[in-house]
Amino acid sequence: MNEEHPRDQEIKTSFAILVTSDTRKKLTDRTGKKAIELIENKGHKVVLYDLVPNERQGIENWINKFLVSEATVALTSGGTGLGTKDMTVEITSEIFEKEIPGFGEHFRRISYEQIGTPGLWSRSTAGLTQGKIIFCLPGSTGGIETALNEIILPGIGHMLWEIRRK
Repeated sequence: MNEEHPRDQEIKTSFAILVTSDTRKKLTDRTGKKAIELIENKGHKVVLYDLVPNERQGIENWINKFLVSEATVALTSGGTGLGTKDMTVEITSEIFEKEIPGFGEHFRRISYEQIGTPGLWSRSTAGLTQGKIIFCLPGSTGGIETALNEIILPGIGHMLWEIRRK
């Protein structure tokens, strides 16, 4: 029997995008729009896209909205830095049933190669909950492009195959 290797799975899926920012609006948000462009160019669809301030309640409400949506993958943009208002990682990690530590490790390695030591300050992470994947990414367009082009989009079919197999 000649089966495709799981890494070659071409599974199309739906995404949700959250941008956490105290200053941006949808009209001025470049990272969310860049994420949508990259995702849709690969044949996936974005079914949810929102901006909320860097506040616990707004982030938690959006996560709950994502969990009941048709989206199977969420990207958060912002809140992965070292600032006092950066809390997306803490809030999201609370609901992870399984962490994907290799994502953050690999993302930081690539970021270091691209921008030097500031790439190491990112606390980007990923995890699974309720059969869905959440990636916490930096708020920069460069970070979004790196994560999507180098890790997430090339590997999403394999990840979904692994999650869904019995």
